[in-house]
Amino acid sequence: MNTQLPDRHLPAIVIGGGQAGLSASYLLKSRGIEHLVFERHRIAHAWRTQRWDSFCLVTPNWQCQLPGFGYAGPEPFGFMPCADIVGYIERYAKTFDPPLREGVAVQRVYRHGGVFAVQTNEGNYTTDNVIVAIGGYHIPRKPALAAQLPHTLIQLHSSQYKNPGQLPQGAVLVVGTGQSGCQIAEDLHLAGRRVHLCTGSAPRVARRYRGRDVVEWLNDMGHYDIPVENHPQGAQVRAKSNHYVTGRDGGRDIDLRRFALEGMRLHGRLRGVSDGTLLLGDDLEKNLDRADASAEAIKDQIDGWIIAQNLAVPTEPRYVPVWRPENPAAEIAIAGEGIAAIIWATGFHSDFTWIDIDIFETSGYPRHVRGITPQPGLYFLGLPWLHSWGSGRFSGVARDADYIVADITRNRALVSAA
Repeated sequence: MNTQLPDRHLPAIVIGGGQAGLSASYLLKSRGIEHLVFERHRIAHAWRTQRWDSFCLVTPNWQCQLPGFGYAGPEPFGFMPCADIVGYIERYAKTFDPPLREGVAVQRVYRHGGVFAVQTNEGNYTTDNVIVAIGGYHIPRKPALAAQLPHTLIQLHSSQYKNPGQLPQGAVLVVGTGQSGCQIAEDLHLAGRRVHLCTGSAPRVARRYRGRDVVEWLNDMGHYDIPVENHPQGAQVRAKSNHYVTGRDGGRDIDLRRFALEGMRLHGRLRGVSDGTLLLGDDLEKNLDRADASAEAIKDQIDGWIIAQNLAVPTEPRYVPVWRPENPAAEIAIAGEGIAAIIWATGFHSDFTWIDIDIFETSGYPRHVRGITPQPGLYFLGLPWLHSWGSGRFSGVARDADYIVADITRNRALVSAA
């Protein structure tokens, strides 16, 4: 254990220089609370490095509402591409000049003498409050069967994919139909690549319905404000896949059935590999039907809202499936299909092992209520469904940050009054 004396004591330390960490910094600074923000890489690092070239937000620009810096550009109903997202975050930082230290890696956080000790590659600190604002997507997840595939096959995680040109000639297998998997499959398909897509249980949502973006409807209906404890699935919703849709080219549906009509090969879940053959589940039709049912259920809720509010809006016919699988394949011969690359759109593991404080569940997820952990002074910010659907997005992080900084402010006032 490193027992060096700290180089400096601070009232607060924020770990992470993305939108969540900067939101916390803005509010701490506005309340006159001295702090530092440590970012291992550069500001907005994940947006710079873990997205592909054609990536766009799936939520409209008007939902970008960081504290003191709502979107004010010319396309409030557009969808920012990655470079613009980075620019938005950089401009935000310039508006209030956060005490940001880029290139500083936090190596360990633990309790020491009634305060938090924070070890970094530039020195040691103590602090009364730590805000962990690094999200929950840290270690790319690949299934164990990836090790059984031929060594000649190029394998990338979705976080490594940039564009079709980085892949060798031949067909591409994409595994996973969350947002990343569906959007990457679309990117490859539009580039004329032969695509095989192994589906999963992720839901989908329509881009627009009855004259408006579905996000607008859901926002008016209060869906982004529902606290996790009031959600029908409770805390289990935190493990739920996001609905797939895209903001590309102004925003549209992702209809896997239409892709199938155009030549994309859709399959059930990838369940194994044997002698160069991929073994597939028999759940393709179920996966497609369940995704469509999710989209239609959201439309049902919108219809109910329209009736309840007595709104005069256009009617719209419901979705009719344009393709259904017939005799889906039970296996794929990798060489026979000419598959040269696999993209694993299979998510991430969280890694908070460097926080040496007993506040974690057996799964590694931090115990908290609205980001406030059982250890006074230790907070989490920017996690999906930290408090509501908007918590992991540009739309809700400001509210969560304000709640946490308000708790810090109250506790400091109590200590001062004692």
